[in-house]
Amino acid sequence: MSSITNIMIAGVGGQGTILAGRIISLLALKATYDVKVSEVHGMSQRGGSVLTQVRYGDEVHSPIIDPGEVDILLAFEKLEALRMLPLLKPLGRMIVNSQEIPPLPVLNGSMIYPADIDQRLQTFSGSLSLLNAYELALQAGNDKAVNTVLLGKLSQNMAFSLSDWHQAISAAVKPQFEELNLRAFDLGAAYDD
Repeated sequence: MSSITNIMIAGVGGQGTILAGRIISLLALKATYDVKVSEVHGMSQRGGSVLTQVRYGDEVHSPIIDPGEVDILLAFEKLEALRMLPLLKPLGRMIVNSQEIPPLPVLNGSMIYPADIDQRLQTFSGSLSLLNAYELALQAGNDKAVNTVLLGKLSQNMAFSLSDWHQAISAAVKPQFEELNLRAFDLGAAYDD
């Protein structure tokens, strides 16, 4: 049986979850892993949930991660992290942006954004990193770089070199956004819990 790494990226439309998945895929492909990716866009253009699943290893047969098999959850928003919590392995890893982006039901008053998300995430038996990636993205020069800040934090838990990460980011983003995304990535990579 081959060893497979399962990464779930969860966020809302416009946060760059799909780009983050592409960057991770480029890294894994360069390392000659078999890679499969699945994306669920949903109501992404209206601020709805977006999920990207990246699986890589010696031999990957399906792009879909079974419940309870997520090694790493990279959550771009706290409520999305809470929603995906049941999919994680018991000793998995969560990297969560502390930003709150209310979904449509909260905005229209039919639901209340849970006030106890941080406490509920803390009950997870695995590892949790909660960081304000939004603030770090602003430091890098643009709040749209939250995704690469979170990839920087993720890089602390993966065996790819920083040089390989930089190359994958440079290959995946438009040239005019390369410097910004590399700065954002480096801020995330240097972030210490």
